[in-house]
Amino acid sequence: MRGKLFITRIVLRLNKAKDWLIAQAIFGVLALLKLVPAQKAIRFTENMAYRIGPKTARHRLVLHNLKRAFPDMPEREREAIALDMWGNMASLMAEYIFVEELIDHDLETGDGGMIDVQGKEVFLDLRDNPRPFIVFTAHTGNFELLPIVAAKYGLNVTALFRPPNNPFIAKRLMSARRTHMGQLVPSQVGASWSLASVLDAGGGVGLLVDQKFHRGAKTKFFDQDVQTNPLLVKLARNYDCEVFPARSIRLPNGRFRLEIEPAVELPRNGDGHIDVAATAQMLNDKVESWVREYPGQWQWFHDRWSIKHKLR
Repeated sequence: MRGKLFITRIVLRLNKAKDWLIAQAIFGVLALLKLVPAQKAIRFTENMAYRIGPKTARHRLVLHNLKRAFPDMPEREREAIALDMWGNMASLMAEYIFVEELIDHDLETGDGGMIDVQGKEVFLDLRDNPRPFIVFTAHTGNFELLPIVAAKYGLNVTALFRPPNNPFIAKRLMSARRTHMGQLVPSQVGASWSLASVLDAGGGVGLLVDQKFHRGAKTKFFDQDVQTNPLLVKLARNYDCEVFPARSIRLPNGRFRLEIEPAVELPRNGDGHIDVAATAQMLNDKVESWVREYPGQWQWFHDRWSIKHKLR
């Protein structure tokens, strides 16, 4: 028994050391990138991802997911989408350290900067007429810019996020996000209560709705069976609040377009209550429409269809 405990402790310490070394390597690369002009640093990181991404273990899952979503698409086109995705992910990482340069412009007039905001009247209405609301988005473009730009408009949105598995990276990322985004709620036990308290106080909540969930509503995504987290539906039903779709689109030359759409009408059942399954499907359909429009900007390495174990 003591021997097993000793071995367990050794393994845990080795894993912690491994996480620390990986984190320090990443922090070192980011520190070097900070010494380079923003757009050059982002392009360099993107070009490196084109080489490294296809060599990672996740690339196989990426191609498998793409084949499930686009079975009739030529293989070379799916491979091109996969490369675009790796470039988008690398750019997202590099953009963390240049976020102030990306959003350094007059949001009211749109002069300067790298971000075009469509639907800014929604931001301003929510700011000037406080009330509980939910904004949902997906892992497309630089989705991190949405709460940052909202905060620039004076609108604080409490965002639910899933910390990275590496605790050292998670701590640094949490600190960086708090600097720019306002309130954050880690995706863990008690998160739903934290978000509910925000809505109860008349605040706004931001949710990513395209992640794998094991105990969710049975829905379809790209005509494949998935389970969708019912958290948004339950919050909207309990607080009868408006729900807004929003997304980030990466444009050429390092620019972005952020879109926040008018509030959507959520499906209701015969009793007049918000229908959980129908609303969850509506969320999937919206995300799917975004992904089909810009497939290289969505994170295909997520195991959305729960098939990773089948590839081993």
